[in-house]
Amino acid sequence: MSTTSRRTVLAALAGAAAASVPLGTTAAAASPGASIPEAVAPTEATSAATTVAASLTSPRSSVTLGPLDAAYYTAVSLGTLTTSVLPGTPERLEVTCGSQRVAVLTKGARTAVLTGPERTFTENKRPFVDDFRRTLPDQTLPVADRTYWGTSPAGGSWSTLGPVDTDYAVVPGTATLALTTDYASRHATLRDDAVTDVDVRATARFDKVPTGQACSYALSFGYQDTHNNYRARLSFLTTGTVELRVEKEVADTVTQLATATTLATGVPAGTDWTIRVLREGTRIRAKAWRTAATEPTAWTADVTDTTFTAGRVGLRALANQGCANLPVTLAVSRFQIDAATWQQPPTVTHDTWVRVLPEPFDGTWTPALEQTIRGWAGSPAPDVLAHAAAFLPGAPAVATATTPATGKQVMGEAGYGYLDPQGHRYEGADFHEYMNTGWTFPDGTWTGPSTKQAGNLDCSGYVRMVYGYHLGIPLAAGEDTSGTRIPRQSRHMADDTPGIRIDRTDGTNPPAATQLQPGDLVLFNADSGDDTVTATVDHVGIHLGTDTNGKRRFLSSRKTANGPTMSDLGGASLLDGTGTYATKLHTVHRI
Repeated sequence: MSTTSRRTVLAALAGAAAASVPLGTTAAAASPGASIPEAVAPTEATSAATTVAASLTSPRSSVTLGPLDAAYYTAVSLGTLTTSVLPGTPERLEVTCGSQRVAVLTKGARTAVLTGPERTFTENKRPFVDDFRRTLPDQTLPVADRTYWGTSPAGGSWSTLGPVDTDYAVVPGTATLALTTDYASRHATLRDDAVTDVDVRATARFDKVPTGQACSYALSFGYQDTHNNYRARLSFLTTGTVELRVEKEVADTVTQLATATTLATGVPAGTDWTIRVLREGTRIRAKAWRTAATEPTAWTADVTDTTFTAGRVGLRALANQGCANLPVTLAVSRFQIDAATWQQPPTVTHDTWVRVLPEPFDGTWTPALEQTIRGWAGSPAPDVLAHAAAFLPGAPAVATATTPATGKQVMGEAGYGYLDPQGHRYEGADFHEYMNTGWTFPDGTWTGPSTKQAGNLDCSGYVRMVYGYHLGIPLAAGEDTSGTRIPRQSRHMADDTPGIRIDRTDGTNPPAATQLQPGDLVLFNADSGDDTVTATVDHVGIHLGTDTNGKRRFLSSRKTANGPTMSDLGGASLLDGTGTYATKLHTVHRI
């Protein structure tokens, strides 16, 4: 664990002028409590890699401040402040200086929004390893609900396409893909369509040397559908020879992008082979090797092509027509993305800073309140949104020197939860479990640590970490109807979180939320399958602001993304449009 103090990191966030303030450098710097770092830690094989583009080595998440005037490093000198009540509900007080807005306060809420330096929040694809530590399909589920490869740790859900679903399965440590029919073609891809530059590899083996005709397995990228994609393909010939090809398929027409290269002869069945592809812009490089050997330094193929600018990554297996000893089974033991970028990473830019008052605003503008607002005016000191971003992909681990969590990690990339035997993520990771420490709540309830959940935060645990642990809003041990403490679960947060309701569904349509502002809690009835008969809310996030496409975007901790995210993996993190979260928004609440 990093020994960097929270004060040091927050000071860095506050004080870097005219520069990007990264939340991390590479995936290897991620939180040791999450599942990612161990999986993507540098190895001898990866150290042999050619230097890759900046797009693949840049921080996975960042908060960027524009050039800051020197005045931002001292208290901003404001003239006379004027206040006025804004129209609409709830009652809000606008504070201005001349023609400039300084702050807006909401009666009944502790959060206040202020105008400050402009910031840009962004997130890019998180590296991950899928080593298939699960058992699928889950035979206890109805056939229609079964998944055959499940969900990767942070890469999205697998889509398996072939004549028969049961040709796909997972046993702990291996995903299998059976070629059972003449000229069998099988595809397994991750549901993430916007991957552009990528450094990806896969390890797999066939259980037989084919007879009659060859079999092959390929690493797919720029995948649009089964008829349009790139792939680096290993052909396993009937003689035991292994060849590497790089090709593209456009409307079922296959074009070789590089001459087939013989890599080995006399290869027995059951030999693991790794394929690696590095795609940067229009340049595509590929290599493959026996997994037991050292990764070659040189690339076998180095070509340029402009056909597919973005697409999924995945695997394809093929039995050529005439292969005589079917079924032949491909066993995949590892699928790994060391670095990747999205075609359009989610980005939010605005000059709104969210602060927390010591008490709810009662509607009265007082000299003490004016002094507080003047002290915050223009300050780049970390706020609610900066704290929320401190758990995104690549954020550095930060330990605290203060009690009661001395020496515990209190910031840094977070996962969502550990995996059950079917590869589903357990809920239940609260703020103190992220820190791997027990906690005594105001009512005297003590909750112990959970080693398995160290470094993880579920959706409500994430909100409680930001607003509760870091920003001082009281926390309840569980359900709490007092309205003075943040309850443990999102379903109870909808009614009982301290503050004021901004909007709620009419039971048919999502709320318009016209008074929504950054920092507000957004609560959803997302039909996660975790609902009880009476529950209506099952997910919660923090509104971040309007993105570059003019859509309202939020932060939340999600299972598919494996932790806090502002991205669209496994569902758009948007309150506009036709996506799950846009249509299932239930309540907006201001703390």
